[in-house]
Amino acid sequence: MVIKMEKPAICGGTPVRDTKIFYGHQYIDEEDVQAVVDVLKSDYLTCGPKIAELEKKLCEITGAKYAVVCSNGTAALHIACMAAGITRGDEVVSAPITFAASANCALYVGAKPVFADINDKTYNIDPASVKEHITGRTKAVVAVDFTGQSIEEEELLNICREKNLVLIEDGAHVIGTKYKGRPNGSIADMTTLSFHPVKTVTSGEGGAVLTNNEEYYRRLLLYRAHGITRETDQMENEPDGPWYYEQIDLGFNYRMTDIQAALLLSQLKKLPIFSKRRKEIVARYDEAFSKLPQIAIQQEIPESDTTRHLYILRLIPEKLTIDRKQFFDALGAENIICNVHYIPTYYFPYYQKLGYEKGICPKAEKLYEEMISLPLYYAMTDEDVQDVIRAVTKLAQYYAK
Repeated sequence: MVIKMEKPAICGGTPVRDTKIFYGHQYIDEEDVQAVVDVLKSDYLTCGPKIAELEKKLCEITGAKYAVVCSNGTAALHIACMAAGITRGDEVVSAPITFAASANCALYVGAKPVFADINDKTYNIDPASVKEHITGRTKAVVAVDFTGQSIEEEELLNICREKNLVLIEDGAHVIGTKYKGRPNGSIADMTTLSFHPVKTVTSGEGGAVLTNNEEYYRRLLLYRAHGITRETDQMENEPDGPWYYEQIDLGFNYRMTDIQAALLLSQLKKLPIFSKRRKEIVARYDEAFSKLPQIAIQQEIPESDTTRHLYILRLIPEKLTIDRKQFFDALGAENIICNVHYIPTYYFPYYQKLGYEKGICPKAEKLYEEMISLPLYYAMTDEDVQDVIRAVTKLAQYYAK
């Protein structure tokens, strides 16, 4: 027999809290503010010394040999595809439960996104499904570290080496995570990062590509900045003065400013405490929700020491009297403002017009119908965390079958 808790707020009961708590929020302290102010008072607002300093710091943190920072995570994916030599007629295998940029980056270079299904326990791309979707036209795999949990690096690298493919790790969620003791960013052929405000560390907007491959690195530098070089060994003509430069390829203006770089450098100092706090919150959520038969929690591979960017609550429909939309709205009435990450990319009208149909990744589609992203960020207090747990438990028990 289920013991009913107090009536949910959506049914006229009292909310668990008086103020709203949102699914994500940046944390900016005075040190961050001063770092930005210092750059604003300096000689360089962009293309200055903070860019090289930041790239060096990202290499130190991740163990990658090279880092190229850019304007955002989407730009990072775009230039990574260009550096990999992906072009019209090629295919790129990726997963659908991710932000659209993970597939759009293939379209940007004229390639075709091919969607592999997920592991329905970890929610990451399934290497077996990747292998099934490789054809003679496949050029690369874009594998997303969904929620911050590492992809199965070893299996995916083995597949890519066997098939002569490039492994691009979409690490928009992954900074702070380690795979078998190695920081993510130092393992795949290229790893892209995002520094949007809801990520673990932020530069406002910003991204990066990490690689150990010098040839990729040189291409990434070109594609970030119009295809222009000042390196004489890359030029076709002899320089006629110190001002001389050449455009040797078609690139983009995907540069990051020194203002953003300064903010991110300051944020990276706090990465250890940001990571620690996120792990604490995830552990509390897991402990509480694993006791609820109406809820499934995301499982992790033992190789991943995860700094979680998102916390996914997965409902078990057959054990509830309400659906995901009703549960989502009920949480909102309790002042727990959640989100859903993500709508399968090929559900969007643009992709439907390209010929993609629903039903191609059944595990990903089922996950989408059942998941909600709960609040998870560094500045959450213990009381905030307990309020989220109380709200979820309240609803799960009240609406239990």
